[in-house]
Amino acid sequence: MRRTLVVLLLLTACGTPQERCIARETRDIRVLDRLIVESEGNLQRGYALEEVVTYRDRWVQCPAVRPELVEGQPAPPPPPPQLCLREVRETQTQPKAIDLRAEAQKLASMKEKRAAQMRAAGPAIAQCKAEFPQ
Repeated sequence: MRRTLVVLLLLTACGTPQERCIARETRDIRVLDRLIVESEGNLQRGYALEEVVTYRDRWVQCPAVRPELVEGQPAPPPPPPQLCLREVRETQTQPKAIDLRAEAQKLASMKEKRAAQMRAAGPAIAQCKAEFPQ
């Protein structure tokens, strides 16, 4: 999901002035769209998906410290590879129980809010089109 947002942000940054203006005026609507899709998926599955971040210790290859070169002497042999214990972040998606009635109410509320925001964004979108014709 983060990749999608990054791609959308990059595409928005590369858009025409009109597209950037419209994107700026409809940012909250796009957030609501994403939340509506998530809520619909939760209702369809019967549970939510939650990302849980854990940290584990892992042995990884560490950069070895190279001995200094001394002028007039042969180069020392490269140091042997070394392992270090590092903390590594892991993200897992797990099911999470939800109240389906509350989720359905939340979805209906978000859809109403989205419709109101679309009506409110109409004049701003028209202003963007007038200010930056293509």
